[in-house]
Amino acid sequence: IKKARLLLKSVTSTNPKHGPGWIAAARVEQVAGRPGAARKLIGQGCETCPENEDVWLEAVSMEPALIGKQNILARAVGRLPKSTNLWLEAARLEKDTEQKKSILRRALELIPRSVVLWRAAIELEDVEDARILLGRAVECVPHAVDMWLALARLETYQNARKVLNQARQAVPTEPQIWLTAAKLEEAHGHGAELIDRIVSKALVSLAQYQIVIDRQKWLAHAEDAEQANAPLTCAAIIQYTIGLGVEEEDRRRTWLDDAQASLARGSVVTARAILRYALKEFPTKKQIWLRAAELEKKHGTSDDFLTILSRAVEHCPRSEIFWLMRAKEQWLSGKLDAARQTLADAFAANPDSEDVWLAAVKLEWENDQPERARALLAQAREKAPSPRVWMKSALLERHLKQTQAEIQLLDTALSKYPDFDKLYMMAGQNQLKQARQHNDPFIRRSREYFQRGLRHCPHSIPLWKLAAQLEEHHATIPKARTILELARLKNAKHPELWLAAIRLERRAGNYKLAENLSAKAFQECPDSGLLWADQIASAPAASRKNRSLEALKRCEDDVHVVLAVANLFAADKKPKARKWYNRAVSLNPDLGDAWAAYFAFELEHGDENAQSEVRRRAIEADPTHGELWTSISKDPEINSGDTPSILSLAASKFTALLATRYQFLSPSAAADNNR
Repeated sequence: IKKARLLLKSVTSTNPKHGPGWIAAARVEQVAGRPGAARKLIGQGCETCPENEDVWLEAVSMEPALIGKQNILARAVGRLPKSTNLWLEAARLEKDTEQKKSILRRALELIPRSVVLWRAAIELEDVEDARILLGRAVECVPHAVDMWLALARLETYQNARKVLNQARQAVPTEPQIWLTAAKLEEAHGHGAELIDRIVSKALVSLAQYQIVIDRQKWLAHAEDAEQANAPLTCAAIIQYTIGLGVEEEDRRRTWLDDAQASLARGSVVTARAILRYALKEFPTKKQIWLRAAELEKKHGTSDDFLTILSRAVEHCPRSEIFWLMRAKEQWLSGKLDAARQTLADAFAANPDSEDVWLAAVKLEWENDQPERARALLAQAREKAPSPRVWMKSALLERHLKQTQAEIQLLDTALSKYPDFDKLYMMAGQNQLKQARQHNDPFIRRSREYFQRGLRHCPHSIPLWKLAAQLEEHHATIPKARTILELARLKNAKHPELWLAAIRLERRAGNYKLAENLSAKAFQECPDSGLLWADQIASAPAASRKNRSLEALKRCEDDVHVVLAVANLFAADKKPKARKWYNRAVSLNPDLGDAWAAYFAFELEHGDENAQSEVRRRAIEADPTHGELWTSISKDPEINSGDTPSILSLAASKFTALLATRYQFLSPSAAADNNR
């Protein structure tokens, strides 16, 4: 402190007109706990440097009493009458609003070109007085664009137009004035034609004054217009600026990126306008139509979605996806006849499309019109034959419990498509379903179908698993074990086959062998989420946490591991299970088992809102995979195959499975859990 005091005393002595020296010296005394000495020094500074406003402001800040502050400011503005900061400080110290107004008006008489003073004065006024002050402000500071815009907002429609015209003359290089004019016209009911004309004139006028049109800034102006509830202005800005500075070969990619970026910022109207312009330039590009349809489905109404799809099928009639999306939306909206007509039009445009035929079949099937579905499938087998068409034909007969018709279709299909594994699976299941005892001829025929299938499709994992299940349930465990061993020889590094073998040994009570198989499985598939999930579920209670941590280290983002961890928390009735279930369905929305487990948890521990939200998200995701899920969705005995029904049934089954999840543990793990 002493050294600083001596140094600053030297500064103020050798250069007494240096204001920062007096301020520093006063602050040293203040830090040293001598406020009186600090005020004395800063007072000397005010006398020595009366033209330095910083010294006066420092003196005001060091004065403890309000009256003292006001006296200092009175002296200060007497010496520096055109110091904006001194007048603002004087107004700030006043408690009474009228006194503040009086001080600011006096300041404006002396400094009429201070934008800061005008803003401070206008903020204190009511609407009418603010309008009067703004009228005077734009005369004194015509370059202040925000003053013009604020005045226009307070005026009537006709007067606002006049104000904006005057503003354009005063500040011809400011785009905000033009855009405010466009928003004004839009707010008063004028259509797109006038808005387009204003924006077009704005760009021409700005170009005349050598103003560079920055494309990104104008995109930001479009988003601002959207926030101001001016969609026509937003669209006009996009129309005239989206192509500026973009190379012709980069236009489509750039515009799609722009639309995606606007959507990420929540600017749906801007993204829609960009895509609409892109479609005008590239009317036959499927990718742009898909983006536009996706936007309307997520952010628009059903009518908007159907409208964009109607335009899409006009421009891209050979793209089946638009026909199918349109038919599905019409069906979901209850417009069954319209959906049929859409698919009929799709047939005309794509007579050999397998997807269109199968969509028409699904429409009739799910609306309880099996005869129509059967007739369509018969036509499809003639006009667009494929393994899927034959498979769907057999599935329809299975659904209608026409066992003989199903096997006849499958036999015919196998003669045409001997390498399609699902046909063998269905044929084997058809025969197996008719079996009544272990030595039944149907068992033999089922085995023959599976064996034929494995000869033609040796890499079909589901077919190997079905063949092993047949031997397990209708022959012996060793036969099933042999089939799975052969499967692993022909299909290395397939965790599904290892898991099937491990579960087979557990069901047979061979826990030690199951553990040995599990160790071998990890040697071949060390990062398999399926195997790690099984390890978590089968671990003893004492080692479950460590097993989970190890699994998450190896497979952090594997949905099966995350689901297994969530199930552990759910079994212990811990609320954090909800977070893990949510993570699982986010990682893979198509895994129906994750949705079933999540819904089961909410049914037991959540409220109605949570249950409804999970159900809504599951319906939106429309999952199709998962052991538990497909066991229900592909069951012909279940009449309703819609997502809500499957979700409820799967959740009910999952609750029962969770309660008995230790059923096939090793003896040590089972004993540990019993304790």
